[in-house]
Amino acid sequence: MANPKRKHSHSRGRKRRTGKGLRSLATSSCPQCKNVKPPHRVCPFCGHYDGKEVVIIERKPKKKQK
Repeated sequence: MANPKRKHSHSRGRKRRTGKGLRSLATSSCPQCKNVKPPHRVCPFCGHYDGKEVVIIERKPKKKQK
């Protein structure tokens, strides 16, 4: 197997790994409720996809303040 002739410095190895960071996820807005959602997915807030209601979302009632 091939082995390096000399040790690479810390900065050289880190320069090589600069592009391996996390990338932000793509987002789009839901045409029904205007909330942010991932593209090509059912909206987790209203349950619509492609203009049709696919999933019925049941919301919990809000707690009343005393």
